[in-house]
Amino acid sequence: MVTRRKFLKTAGLATAGLAFSGMGAVASTTNAPKVSKAGANGKVNLACIGIGNRGAEIMRDFEKTGLANVVALCDVDMGAEHTQEMMTNYPNAKRFKDFRDMFDKMGDQIEAVSVGVPDHAHFVISIHAMSLGKHVYVEKPMARTFYEAELMIRAAKKFPNVVTQVGNQGHSEANYFQFKAWTEAGIIKDVTEVTAHMNSPRRWHGWDPGIYKYPDAQPIPGTLDWDTWLMNAPYHDYNEKYHYGNWRCWYDFGMGALGDWGAHILDTVHEFLDLGLPYEIDPVMLEGHNDYFFPMSSTLLFRFPRRKDMPAVDITWYDGVTNIPPIPAGYGISDLDPNIPTVAGSKIQASQLNPGKIIYSKDLIFKGGSHGSTLSIIPEEKAKEMASKLPEVPESTSNHYANFLLACMGEEKTRSPFEIHGPLSQVFSLGVMAQRLNTKIIFDRNTKQVVNNAFANAMLSGIPPRKGWEDYYRVIV
Repeated sequence: MVTRRKFLKTAGLATAGLAFSGMGAVASTTNAPKVSKAGANGKVNLACIGIGNRGAEIMRDFEKTGLANVVALCDVDMGAEHTQEMMTNYPNAKRFKDFRDMFDKMGDQIEAVSVGVPDHAHFVISIHAMSLGKHVYVEKPMARTFYEAELMIRAAKKFPNVVTQVGNQGHSEANYFQFKAWTEAGIIKDVTEVTAHMNSPRRWHGWDPGIYKYPDAQPIPGTLDWDTWLMNAPYHDYNEKYHYGNWRCWYDFGMGALGDWGAHILDTVHEFLDLGLPYEIDPVMLEGHNDYFFPMSSTLLFRFPRRKDMPAVDITWYDGVTNIPPIPAGYGISDLDPNIPTVAGSKIQASQLNPGKIIYSKDLIFKGGSHGSTLSIIPEEKAKEMASKLPEVPESTSNHYANFLLACMGEEKTRSPFEIHGPLSQVFSLGVMAQRLNTKIIFDRNTKQVVNNAFANAMLSGIPPRKGWEDYYRVIV
């Protein structure tokens, strides 16, 4: 376990040398990369990095668009059962265990990449691809640390011809267009409070929060390249509790329930209310807090200031099976959102209150679900009164995957590019920091620094990357 003293020393050095300072470009390249005209043959040449479980689901969704030509498959465990199907489906695609090797050997044949890997690896793969002029579709959360998201936002600005998209697919579905239309029509206005809730069971809920060390080493599966799986993260001995999605449970690798589900619940709230970054993050309640994996239940309060003519907003996040938020009168039933995708054939389990949000404004209360689920006005009597005043909502011209590929071809703009989603990813990083430290964070939105806690401020850049991965944090001026 890294002590606070050691962490401050190492992260402080990293901050001085890397974070929020002038940096050169990858491989001393100062010019923007050449971006090929994607879709010249009617399809985008796509390399898929992470081809099992969620990565496989992403591949299937790209295949359905009819706009992707999969030219390369990359996974750290190409011999595993969960990657075999994709290799069978794409026999002509070249295969790699290491994305760096893939780019070295066939970079000139790749126009775009999909990144469906654990959270801690999103940053390095995305930055590498962007520096080579490859368009990037990366699963949410965009990055694990505040600083990684900052660098990805900077990269998007430095390489404006590179198309980016974060995989919160509801941002191309009905909720996106409804929220936009209702905001522009003044139906959603003067919002002061939002409750976001995700109360379904999570992977770590059966674990012992009295943990005092990381899991013991186990034999590495023979087909798994564990060192490449770790990438820039601190070294850990292999254990099955890190693998096959369990990485989501650990602070060193994942973003917990907030990072996993916040992007599907709070994305339109954040964008169309122009929230930006919070000035205060308060862990109101943490049950089962420990130094290694996420709490059994969390209540987090995010406070956002006034923006132009919009009032200040408090967002309260609830996760944990029994940590149910207050429900307003007239809420009605909580349906399980039909837009929630399966992952490896498994659907989210129903809970007392299914994933969603409650939005409180001066005059109206809105109930919403997750992903592409639309809002409704509550109570029902108020909804009937407002029905004739609601604007027409346009239909989506493309789903999230087609939107990305069409943007690569120059025919559309992505709806969740790094510059839009990046600040929301940073909100989640600040929330995870408050969870991990179990302390209130006061944040300066202008300087992007924590002003009340030096240790928390050092955590913005995270633990310095493992040796050999430092250059990825020196890429953007």
